[in-house]
Amino acid sequence: MAEVAGVVHTNGNQMKQNGDGKGDENQVSRHQEVGHKSLLQSDALYQYILETSVYPREPEAMKELRELTAKHPWNIMTTSADEGQFLNMLLKLINAKNTMEIGVYTGYSLLATALALPEDGKILAMDINRENYELGLPVIEKAGVAHKIDFKEGPALPVLDQMLQDEKNHGAFDFIFVDADKDNYINYHKRLIDLVKVGGIIGYDNTLWNGSVVSAADAPMRKYVKFYRDFVLELNKSLAADPRIEICMLPVGDGITLCRRIN
Repeated sequence: MAEVAGVVHTNGNQMKQNGDGKGDENQVSRHQEVGHKSLLQSDALYQYILETSVYPREPEAMKELRELTAKHPWNIMTTSADEGQFLNMLLKLINAKNTMEIGVYTGYSLLATALALPEDGKILAMDINRENYELGLPVIEKAGVAHKIDFKEGPALPVLDQMLQDEKNHGAFDFIFVDADKDNYINYHKRLIDLVKVGGIIGYDNTLWNGSVVSAADAPMRKYVKFYRDFVLELNKSLAADPRIEICMLPVGDGITLCRRIN
């Protein structure tokens, strides 16, 4: 991950460092869920999903971290509760053991992953902001899963390049989740495709990007949405044409595209 043109790249949506972006981020979603990114048009229907399916089964640690993150000024960057539940279920279904996460923020999706992995499971977690990660770390430690996490602070691309130099890392990961700087998603994919195993999955978050992927280029948009829109469109087009993967784009959260490596 990196900082470009005054934009801090972390988990989920990006936050402007200057005053111009602050107003955009303070426009809270009409939905009750903090950090909610669902494209569902019905508030009531989304709340039904949360109250019927998500919250009754949400582990206490995830609830605590979600509520803690809601108080953070950048809470729009968090993974939504329904997406956290989805990731937790997916990892169990594929029997994931060795995983990677690029873009951590306070660690809600990271905790969902850690809780899903077996006791000897591992997560290589990368983010440029250790402070945000350490905000959620006490909750992760209390949940008894911190030993599964290897956190690295700093840009992810140099770490990936170094990993690729060692053949033992090729095809070593069962699952990789990317929720970071959208302008580098394609650069991540070029590297991750060799690190994930055949039959393994890479998940790219925010691939519907606030619904802007179907908006006209000159349509009114928040500044951060407009800034990254073309990168997201380029990624989606590239993934659809990649013969090395099977893909499935889901309208969960702000859109998540699952890529299953087939060769």
